Amino acid sequence: MEHTNSNFIRDIIKEDLETGRRDYVITRFPPEPNGYLHIGHAKSIILNFGVADEFNGKTNLRFDDTNPLKEDIEYVNAIKEDVQWLGYEWDGLFFASDYFEEMYNKAVLLIKKGLAYVDDLSADEIREYRGTLTEPGKNSPHRDRSVEENLDLFERMRNGEFANGEKVLRAKIDMSSPNINLRDPVIYRIAHATHHNTGDKWCIYPMYAFAHPLEDAMEDVTHSICTIEFEDQRPLYDWIVENCEMESRPRQYEFGRLSLTNTVMSKRKLKQLVDEGYVDGWDDPRMPTISGLRRKGYTPEAIRAFIHEIGVSKSAGTVDTGMLEHFVREDLKLSTPRTMGIVRPLKVVITNYPEGQVEMLEAEINPENPEMGTRQIPFSREIYIEQDDFMEDPPKKYFRLFPGNEVRLKHAYFIKCEEVIKDEEGNVIEIRATYDPETKSGTGFTGRKVKGTIHWVEATQAVPAEFRLYEPLILDADSEDANEEDAKSFLDHVNPNSLQIVNGFVEPNMKDVKPQDKFQFFRHGYFNVDPKDTTEDRLVFNLIVSLKSSFRM
Repeated sequence: MEHTNSNFIRDIIKEDLETGRRDYVITRFPPEPNGYLHIGHAKSIILNFGVADEFNGKTNLRFDDTNPLKEDIEYVNAIKEDVQWLGYEWDGLFFASDYFEEMYNKAVLLIKKGLAYVDDLSADEIREYRGTLTEPGKNSPHRDRSVEENLDLFERMRNGEFANGEKVLRAKIDMSSPNINLRDPVIYRIAHATHHNTGDKWCIYPMYAFAHPLEDAMEDVTHSICTIEFEDQRPLYDWIVENCEMESRPRQYEFGRLSLTNTVMSKRKLKQLVDEGYVDGWDDPRMPTISGLRRKGYTPEAIRAFIHEIGVSKSAGTVDTGMLEHFVREDLKLSTPRTMGIVRPLKVVITNYPEGQVEMLEAEINPENPEMGTRQIPFSREIYIEQDDFMEDPPKKYFRLFPGNEVRLKHAYFIKCEEVIKDEEGNVIEIRATYDPETKSGTGFTGRKVKGTIHWVEATQAVPAEFRLYEPLILDADSEDANEEDAKSFLDHVNPNSLQIVNGFVEPNMKDVKPQDKFQFFRHGYFNVDPKDTTEDRLVFNLIVSLKSSFRM
């Protein structure tokens, strides 16, 4: 595994081991199975598994499945696949639901100690009673129920005697605490819903803030690493571990979460994009999900290198998506075969080339990596070029094909535009050209020079292909932070041109490519064979990244 730059969490773990506060390291990656993982989760995965690996520790994969209303086994399976694809194997696989009975018993313990009570207030009333950042909360009228009454009501909650929302169990801490998280937080609620793991065994479920520290303690986690928004919940985390009399005492540490420009990271927003049809699923290549990046053609090596480069700190920050794309290019440039693909075809007939003749030309597979060798490509009288590589009335300094101009065909010959064929509406549908047989690439021809080189595909053997060209999904670079409370506002920034589908051709040696094969198409960028829609009869390429970016490291 790649080395990660030093950071404050690594320094804490190192000091804990050196001073004897800990003699082993156990971390965990604890996603809620209510959506697919995204690039922000990749940072947490790489951090948790990375520090454990470095200090010969263990990392558990644990699903915090405490809310059956939003969770699904589909998400569980997708998360497992993503973690393994990134290059990690967990030491233990756990579910919060594995501990439901023990969590229930710990809640009973709190009741017996006078530290929890059953409350009849509604969610809105609890919110109203909680107070504000500047005003203390006020006690619920049910806060002083006796231990016996609370035990009876909590057992009846478990037995299904009450409807959803009718009662909750709250920790009894301090309604005047300056930390709102300590103002008698709800630790159990009623939810008559089938759970993906426990079925209909339970109709009460622990809240995440209650379950999470208990799970960490039950698994003997030493360093509970989470994002900075949980910093205010650390006192509650410690209160639960202490008052539930847990033998193991994990410590929580927070780091700044990752945000990227021109996308959103909120699972709620990502789910909204899926549910409302802005994308065609969680693995849509426009999504920042790990499955979407994988389908687009990103590599785990590039993602790990990117995460290591940005590092770990206390402060959250927004990173330019161009930086992630830079690492993708760096990873692909030496390993990816070069080839030619025509995205928007324009036919060229070379009138002085012998009819029926096909010759094979040699082309390097990757000029930056000569060890990859060469490939053979056919050339004949009929070829396709890009529509953009021809202009009937070009501006100055346009060096590609136009009437009377000569260009080099990559790996082939010089051709000269002699005639333009148009349809009834005046659209250019064909170019008639001539070639100079003395100008064949590789022969050392020096008679004259041309300023333009264009790519092409031989027409009779070309393989039809669909190209999916992507732009950023979100136009406003800062849309993640703007209007965070407005569920709809970010949709105003969705790019209507984020996907463009065009049909063209690729070289005939591409007919046997496999899903997830990656190529660099001359002048277009890096492309990935789509693993979902590619079939024997349909070849689909996703644009991974363009060849160049304005981003600078």
